[in-house]
Formats: sequence, structure tokens, C-alpha cells
Amino acid sequence: MNTLDRGLASPWRRSALAVLAGALPVLAFPGPALWWWAWFALVPWILLARTAPGGRRAAYDGWCGGFGFVLAMHHWLLPNLHVFTFVIAALLGALWVPWGWLVRRTLGGAPSAGRVAAALLVLPSGWLLAELVRSWQGLGGPWGMLGASQWQVAPALRLASVGGVWLLSFLVVTVNVALAVLVALRRARVPALAGLVATAAATSAAWVWSPRPDADERVAIAVVQPGVVAGADSADRRFDREEQLTRRLADRDLDLIVWGESSVGFDLDDRPDLARRLAALSRETGADILVNVDARRSDKPGIYKSSVLVGPEGPTGDRYDKMRLVPFGEYVPFRSVLGWATSVGKAAGEDRRQGTEQVVMDVGDGLRIGPMVCFESAFPDMSRSLVADGAEVLVAQSSTSTFQHTWAPEQHASLAALRAAETGRPMVHATLTGVSAVYDANGARIGSWLGTDASASRVYEVPLTHGSTPYVRYGDWTVYAALGVLAAWGAAEGVRVVRFRRGRPARPGPPAHTAHGSPARPGR
Repeated sequence: MNTLDRGLASPWRRSALAVLAGALPVLAFPGPALWWWAWFALVPWILLARTAPGGRRAAYDGWCGGFGFVLAMHHWLLPNLHVFTFVIAALLGALWVPWGWLVRRTLGGAPSAGRVAAALLVLPSGWLLAELVRSWQGLGGPWGMLGASQWQVAPALRLASVGGVWLLSFLVVTVNVALAVLVALRRARVPALAGLVATAAATSAAWVWSPRPDADERVAIAVVQPGVVAGADSADRRFDREEQLTRRLADRDLDLIVWGESSVGFDLDDRPDLARRLAALSRETGADILVNVDARRSDKPGIYKSSVLVGPEGPTGDRYDKMRLVPFGEYVPFRSVLGWATSVGKAAGEDRRQGTEQVVMDVGDGLRIGPMVCFESAFPDMSRSLVADGAEVLVAQSSTSTFQHTWAPEQHASLAALRAAETGRPMVHATLTGVSAVYDANGARIGSWLGTDASASRVYEVPLTHGSTPYVRYGDWTVYAALGVLAAWGAAEGVRVVRFRRGRPARPGPPAHTAHGSPARPGR
């Protein structure tokens, strides 16, 4: 047994290596943003699970790797959730248990060419299954989907318009599987190379033939980012700062002004003075202002986060109440059981209330916008639904001020590039404290970011587009295809097991005994 084998023979060392291997892909996301790293970051994890001594150990390698992946992706939560961050990582890491088992099942030992070919479809499908379950809002939502690491790669964004971020995740895992086979299985290099060539051909065809959004007129949209305003009376002082920055936009011929999440800390019905000041700003700038109210409502019980449109005469009546809340940040799941999280971290002391439907707003001159709040920009189905309902510009109002000096602000801003490319519509990501960014319908950045050190207002010339992307028309077809692959593979494996058991010779039974107690012999 060589040194490597002896190291892997230790369960604790093997688990530690699996955690480390699972954490490697995080370097492909902002802040490091090494997008190319994603295309081979899973190889160590695959090689480890492939060499597991049994299916149970491979499943455990999947769990440990999943724990490392989730913990690394959400490490910036540690100052707020403390030990509960590890609990979340352990629970969500279990979603990769089937994937670890699948790796050994398809690539363990000396697999045939057919088994390797199957792995190139089955393992990416298994990964998508984990991402699909994790994308449920109650489990934290689709933050850190592997395909999202390609947010700044133009060809990848083009493919996102065909199959969404799901297609990018599928392709990234496929390439990782092929590279792992090339490294570890010399006899299976031909199907691995064939898989890479087929993947390149299919993606090239999709890239060439997928429709590009047609741009026509441009609109001027301003983002107001006040920066960090903390301490006593911070809500009033933040409003004052936003008001100052907005006044600078007078005479700029604007179509819309966007403030960030929680930019107004009072219900406008309870504070008519603030509503009057906003209306005055709208008259001075000649544009409607989309603010975000984070307050207890006067017309119904509970605290809501709401995108509210204000025009020259005051609130227009257009209002969107946030539908998908951040677990622990805006509500505590199963508070009766997990309420203790508020005592060990900065979990929500009171649950926010949920909205019931998405809203497309008309901001004048025929311009229609689709608002989202905070991490709702991570959900591809929400932006797709808004565009299907007629939104011409997607708008996300966000605040990551709690995580100001972490990787979270940049990673959050990068998600808007994917949503824009998927839907073929420009997207504005406006925050309180950075990073604010605007992207065109191809997912390319317009102008420069407003970083976490900025307190400013900035105008962006945003080209409008028309037409529909394949992703908007056909939705999450990649996910359905992956589920079909897993179902077909499972059925084939079941047939193979049945045939194996039927073809296995029966075990000889115990010898018969004569009346005298001695074993009967053949021929007697």
C-alpha cells in the first residue's frame, strides 16, 4: 500500500480531503472570480469518490464534499449565524450523498466504455438534482449554483439564454467528469474525449443558432447608492442622503430612478412627509422613483419589504411585496424549533410577511419594469415570469450592508448578469451600500460598478430589447432532461440487476439424508 492509499484508508483523513475537495469550486465565484477554475475544480472530488471502498463510503464522500462546498460558498455568514452556519452546511451537504454514490457506481473500478459514456450524462444530472432541491426557497435558494460562476463569460451567457443557469451547471460538471476520466482511467479515454467533442459541438451549435435579442431605443436609468449609514436615527439620515444624491440627477432627462432595498424605513402612509419629499424629487428630476419600504404596514399586520413606485403626485399605487424571504435573515424556518438561532447570531427577531404575486409596473412612456427584492435575483424562474408578463427591464433592489467586507456583495451583483442573459432583457441591480451594477440583455456590464466604498448616484444608458429567448419560451427543460436521464439510468440498472440475479446459478442445497441418518449419495 503506497502513502496515498494509506492516507485514504483513514476515514478521518478521507473525510477531511472530501471537505477540502468540495470547497475548491468556490474560487470560481466572486470575489476571486476565477471562472476557468470551475471547469476542473470538481476533479479531485470525483477522483476521491471513485476510489471509495464501497457505496456507503462514496455516499459519505459526497456528503463531506457537499458540506465543504456549502460552507465555503456561505462562509461570510459565520459572523452572523455562528455555529448555525455549520449546521446548515451539514444539512444541505446531504444533498450530494446520491451524487457521491453515483460517482462510484459509474466510474468505480475499471468501468467499461459504455459506463463511462453513461457517467457523462448521469453525473451532471445527479448534480442538477442536488441544485434543484437546494433551490427551494425554504432551503436557502439557488445561491452558488455551479453554472453561476460563468457570469462574465460571453459564450456561457449566450448558452444561458438557451437553457438557463441549469445548462451551464450541466456542462461544467460534464467537462469535470471527462477530465477525471482522462486523468484516472487510461482505457476509457476514448469515450471521455468523444464526450468532450460532443459537448463542444452541441454547445457551439447552440451558441451559433440561439437568437440574439434585438436592441432598439435606449432609456436612462439612475441608481442611487447612499453607502453605509449606521447608528441612531439611521433610517432618517439614510433618507436624507438618498434625497441629496437624487437631487443631483435633476436635468438629466431620466426615465427611472432606483433606490436600494430598505431605502425607506417607514411606511409612507404613516409618514406622509416622506411621501411628499419623494414626490417633489420626482418632479425635480422628471422621473418616477422606485423605492423599497422596509416597515410595518399601516393597512395590514406585519412587516413587509415592498417595492413602491412614486411619481410627481406621490405613490402611484404600484407596489410589489417581496415573495421569497431569506431564511434566518428575514424569517426563521420552524421558529418553534429553531428559534434558538436568534440567541447565537443575528437571525430575524420577527418574521417578515410574504407577498402573494409578482408585479410588472408601468413607469411612464410605455416603459415596463419587473421588480425583485434582494436574493430573489438568484431565482431564474422569477425573472423569467416577469419577462413573460411583459417586463422590459428587470430591477433588483438589494442590500448586503451586513456583509460589506465579504465576497457576498460582488457575488450577488454577478447574478444579475445571468438573469439578463437568460431572459434577453437588461437588468438593474441597485443596492444601499454596493455592489450596484447594470447589465444589458446579453449579460454584458453597462458602465462601471458602484463598489462598496461608494456613496453616489449614477446614470446608465440602457438599451431596450424585444424578442424572446429559448429559456423564456421553454423554461427549465435542462432540469427535466436531467431527471429523465436519471430515471432511464435507474430503470436500466434495475433491469441489469434482475438479469444478473436470474442468470446466477442456484446454490446447492444441503445433502438429503437416508432413513439411517447418513447422507444420500448420487446413484443410490
